[in-house]
Amino acid sequence: MASNGHNFLLNLAVSGYFLLMLAHLPRQAFSGRSLPLGFGQPPEALCAAAINSLGYKCQEFEAITDDGYILSVQRIPEGRAGGRGGGSDRPPVLLQHGVIVDGMSWLLNSPDEALPLILVDNGFDVWISNTRGTRYSRRHLTLDPAKQEYWNWTWDELVIHDLSTVADLVFNQTAQKIHYVGHSLGTLVALAAFSEGRLSDRIKSAALLSPIAYLSHMTTALGVVAAKAFVGEAVSILGLSEFNPKGVQEEMFMKTLCDNPEVNCYDLLTALTDIALKNEPQSTSTKNLIHLSQTVRDAKLSKYDYGSTQLNIEHYGAPDPPVYDLSKISGDIPLLLSYGGRDALSDVQDVEDLLDAMKLDKSLQVQYVKNYAHVDFVLGVTAKDLIFNRVMSFFRNQ
Repeated sequence: MASNGHNFLLNLAVSGYFLLMLAHLPRQAFSGRSLPLGFGQPPEALCAAAINSLGYKCQEFEAITDDGYILSVQRIPEGRAGGRGGGSDRPPVLLQHGVIVDGMSWLLNSPDEALPLILVDNGFDVWISNTRGTRYSRRHLTLDPAKQEYWNWTWDELVIHDLSTVADLVFNQTAQKIHYVGHSLGTLVALAAFSEGRLSDRIKSAALLSPIAYLSHMTTALGVVAAKAFVGEAVSILGLSEFNPKGVQEEMFMKTLCDNPEVNCYDLLTALTDIALKNEPQSTSTKNLIHLSQTVRDAKLSKYDYGSTQLNIEHYGAPDPPVYDLSKISGDIPLLLSYGGRDALSDVQDVEDLLDAMKLDKSLQVQYVKNYAHVDFVLGVTAKDLIFNRVMSFFRNQ
């Protein structure tokens, strides 16, 4: 059964991004060089915080992007006692979360309902990614997260740097091509990467849950109002290069948005007690949110628009930012797209537009779940039966 509270919260988190303001293994470095201290200190490792105590082995890795960001990656190599055994033949699966959350978002349910643990108990080698700026990946070789320069990125950089770096880590550690699971923004970066011919030598197949690319029909009022009001640009102008959902200035913007008669924020506090108290919302760059708002307003999927012809020419050699051409996604990577009829962010019409744009046939499977909303694809109590078993079957058939 879909959860209205979860649906309200995560739809706002991913689309409007201004919603939440009210409120034991040694590390291994993926690099030929030893890992310097860099800027920023990691918190308690995700393995220790959420996985080891449940009886699972868990390994912490650090992957360094070519632009210097130090990403935290967790590996759950085998199931609990009584589960299927370990071994190098276990197919690797990489999980990529959405925006304003991190890898912990996959682990908020009980072990019997959490996708990473279901996968590993069914014979898969599970890897969990944490994108730059979130609590487990808030480090850099030379840049300080307290400074503006650290936050000068959008999801374009996640496509170019983060996704490929983590995929290389998993591939190099396992010597196998990877099954990929993305949710929300995790689907967007994968689709953008595939459209540019990236990762074809690393990814074996991909399951995209609540896929987002086109956002023209998004029905979340707060997200639409935020995007069309250029709120992201306003925050940037004020010098907030880091968007911290718990920040004071961000809270003032939230209040302004909730005063808009088109927006209903009544259920916000109720939703917060359900998920945010378990997993505090994570920072992202304000520039990233501006980029997402451009996708809403411009009704197309393109690289970041710098707001002037001159700046776009400097960055792209053209007056307009390049468009991600989803028709160029080849059939080399089998895809499973799973979407819901109650999803206010990954709207049914937008998903149908995405399917039309990709022009795929035999390499594409589609699952429609009428009563599912955005967050149900990660936290729904029936997700194991409706979604996760379908994902595992899809992977095993590749």
